[in-house]
Amino acid sequence: MAEPYNTPMPASTPVPASTPPSSSPSPPLPSLTPNASMMTIPLRPPQQDPSIKRRPIVLHIGDPIRYNPATYAEFSQAFEVIRPSTAERGRSEFKNALQEQRWGDFSAIFRPFWGTGGEMGRWDAELIDLLPTSVKVFASAGAGFDWADTKLLGERGIIYCNSGLAAAEAVADFAVAMVISTFRHLPWCMGASTIPYFLSASSFPDATAASVASTAGKTFQTCHLLAPAVSHNPRNHVLGFVGFGNIGQQIAAKLGPSFGMRIAYHDVVRKPASLESSLGATYHSSLGSLLAVSDCVVLCTPSPADGKPLITTDVLKHIKRGSRLVNVARGNLVSEEALADALEDGRISAAALDVHAEEPRVSPRLVKMAFGERDLYERSPQADERPNFDHPGRVMLTCHNAGGTVETHIGFEELSMRNIMAVLGGQEAITPVNMHYLKATE
Repeated sequence: MAEPYNTPMPASTPVPASTPPSSSPSPPLPSLTPNASMMTIPLRPPQQDPSIKRRPIVLHIGDPIRYNPATYAEFSQAFEVIRPSTAERGRSEFKNALQEQRWGDFSAIFRPFWGTGGEMGRWDAELIDLLPTSVKVFASAGAGFDWADTKLLGERGIIYCNSGLAAAEAVADFAVAMVISTFRHLPWCMGASTIPYFLSASSFPDATAASVASTAGKTFQTCHLLAPAVSHNPRNHVLGFVGFGNIGQQIAAKLGPSFGMRIAYHDVVRKPASLESSLGATYHSSLGSLLAVSDCVVLCTPSPADGKPLITTDVLKHIKRGSRLVNVARGNLVSEEALADALEDGRISAAALDVHAEEPRVSPRLVKMAFGERDLYERSPQADERPNFDHPGRVMLTCHNAGGTVETHIGFEELSMRNIMAVLGGQEAITPVNMHYLKATE
C-alpha cells in the first residue's frame, strides 16, 4: 500500500521545539549530514542467540525515509524493518495488532518523522503495556516527548531517544530572529507597510484606490516616525534563559558574542563553570531572580510534569518592567491571558511566540496586539484622523515553525536510526531522555 509523503504538521500532536536536557552522559555526537558515514559511531553486531538466525525486528511507524537512503540501507541490512500501514497505525487497530503480536517480538520502535507515525495517539499505559518484552529502544523525530510516557517506558526497560539535537540549530536561529523582533518591533514595521492594503480590500470593498492609498500611507508614516522611540539595540541588554540545554546554549552563543548581549540563565541543574565561562553566562538559582534582571526572557524548557503553565500572573509579578518574552519551547508553558494582561499594562513591552497553548488556534488577544488593534482592525480607510496605535506590533506570532527546516528533517531520520543502531549494537544511546527511570528500576 502506498504511503503519503511526510507532512510537516500533524493533526493531533504538536511539533516540538524545545530540547530537554539529556538524562545521561552521551558518547561523542556524530555528524547529522545526509548519509553520514556510520564510522562516527563504531557499531558492533546486535547481540543475539547464535541459534536464532532472524535479525532483530524494528517497527517503523510513519512515512518511509526520504533523506538518508545510504544509512537506511545499512539500517535495514542490520534489522528486519516492518512498517505498518496507515490503517494499522490508527489507535484501535494498532492496539489489536499489538495484542495479537502481528509484528512479532520487535526490538525497537522507529519514528523518523513528526508529521506521521503519531496516528495511534498518546503512548500511555494502554499502549505501552501491550509492547513485547523484547523492546529495548524507542527512537523518534522531534525534541518534545509529552506525547509519550517516558517514565513508564523506562520502568519497562525501554530507552526513549528524542531528536532534539537535530532541531537545535534551526530553533536557535529562529529564536534569534524572535529576540531581535522584540527589540525592534518587526511585526509593526512589516505589518504597517502591507496590512492596510489587504484589510481595506476585504473590509471596505467600496473604498476607492485613493482612500486606501491614503490610509496605507498614514499607517506607513506613523510607523516610520514612532517605531524608533520604542525600538532598542540588543547590545548590553540581559538575555535570560529559562532552561539552558542545547538550544538555549546555541542561542546564547549567537546573541552573546555577536550582538553583545549579557547572558543569564535558570535551570534545574547548574551548568559546569567551564560552560558558563565560555558563554559568559550567569546562573540564577530561582526563576524570580532571573526574571527580575532580564531584559528579554527566552523559554527553552520542557513542559512541567503537571502540565500547568510556568509563566502565570503571579510569576510575571517578578519580571523586570518593560522586559520581553520569547517562547520557542512549548505552548502550555505560558498562560496567554496572563501574558496579554502583562502586555496591556506595560510589564512586558513585547513578545514573540512560535508555540501556542491551543494549537492551531492562536490567542485572539495576542493577534490584536500583533499589529495595531484600532488602526488595522477597526478604522475605515476614509477616516482622515492621524492613526493612533493602541498596541503597535508588539507581538510576533508564528506557526510552530522554529524547528522546521529540511536540515532538521534530515537529522531526525539520521539520529533516530543511529540511536537504534547504537542500543541494539550494545552501545550507549546517543540522545536518551529517560535513563534515570531505567536506573531506578535496576
